[in-house]
Amino acid sequence: MSRLFAFGLGYSAQELGRRLSTQRWTIAGTARGEEKVGQLTAGGFEAAQFSGDRSNGGVTQLLENTTHLVHSIPPGSNGDHVLTHYRDELAGLGTLRWVGYLSTVGVYGDQQGQWVSEDTVPKPNSARTEARLIAEKAWLDFGKQIGVPVHIFRLAGIYGPGRSVFDKIADGTARRINKDGQVFSRIHLEDIATVLEASIAQPRAGAIYNVADDEPAAPGDVVAYAAEMIGVEPPPEIDFEDANLSPMARTFYQGSRKIGNALIKSELGVVLRYPTFREGLASLKPAANS
Repeated sequence: MSRLFAFGLGYSAQELGRRLSTQRWTIAGTARGEEKVGQLTAGGFEAAQFSGDRSNGGVTQLLENTTHLVHSIPPGSNGDHVLTHYRDELAGLGTLRWVGYLSTVGVYGDQQGQWVSEDTVPKPNSARTEARLIAEKAWLDFGKQIGVPVHIFRLAGIYGPGRSVFDKIADGTARRINKDGQVFSRIHLEDIATVLEASIAQPRAGAIYNVADDEPAAPGDVVAYAAEMIGVEPPPEIDFEDANLSPMARTFYQGSRKIGNALIKSELGVVLRYPTFREGLASLKPAANS
């Protein structure tokens, strides 16, 4: 029987888990807090708390018989938490057949608005993205050491049910920030799961995949489009320099690039259900009386 374990059984990993559970897989993973662990358990998953240390022996127990591993926990200043604490357990798993590390397109840094592929040399421009790149290499090296195929998935901005511009419009946090030439790439939650399933079906050790839709777009354009869809006035445009963004938020605007997705199509045969934000938002549009 196949068993998926997710270090960070969050938004993306749960979507994958729900799909695989219909194929008689068992699904287990970790969450940072006990409340979230309880929610995962109530949702039919096996779960244990993991917040970057080895205080919970339940993680080791749940790792037993894992055949497929997804890892989505960001690295810390001292490196990757999972390899730091569970390297030996993972190396000793005789059942492990596939590993997927969920990274970020942020490792490409500023590409001056140009298209990037998996062959583009990363240029991380923050401590956060530098740590991601180091973690990617650590996992690829670990895969070679233990003879298990490790795959890196560089995800664009994730959106989907409960995490879309419609939710931001509803709670009043949507903003149209204007920075000349700035575009972002996105990917719908369901399409992430499709890519992961395709890789599970055809592993390739050391593979790196960009996971993004077909059409990078300025964030303000997406907000305006969503507002028009539901018949509300979009928030006013704000110049980037006047937006008073947090240091973390500003880092997302420090690099402009367009993420190419040709490899997931040519190698994995992926057909995106939501090739642009327009199809994605159409699937998420709130009911008129909601």
